[in-house]
Amino acid sequence: MSLAQMQANPGARHSRKRIGRGQGSGTGKTAGKGHKGQLARSGGGKGPGFEGGQTPIYKRIPKRGFTNVNRKEYAIVNLSDLNRFEEGADINIETLKNAGLIKKELAGLKVLGNGELEKKLNITCHKISAAAKAAIEKAGGKVEVI
Repeated sequence: MSLAQMQANPGARHSRKRIGRGQGSGTGKTAGKGHKGQLARSGGGKGPGFEGGQTPIYKRIPKRGFTNVNRKEYAIVNLSDLNRFEEGADINIETLKNAGLIKKELAGLKVLGNGELEKKLNITCHKISAAAKAAIEKAGGKVEVI
């Protein structure tokens, strides 16, 4: 049997009901929406969170916290991820992007100290944790913070 010969089990697939296509179709005229009213209108119906006029739950519960609109999100890489590069390599945000370790540059690159670093690397980043800096220098590498 090939992929071209495969088909769904009998009764597993249904054709779409075509509404509003004349009286003979059984779903003509009002097209299953009844007569007038909110639900018969285009865009009609109640929105998500509507509770029949009662104050919705999202308005009743207390609001807490704060969202800083100026927050900077950094592209994060761990030490364990850097072992794939060869000894003495220069690592920066472009190198990591090309290697597929980060997707976007965001506000810059931050190196965290999760894992072990087994190679001597020269790293250029925007932020670095104290543990990561110590591990890189212990392995014989250099860190440059932009």
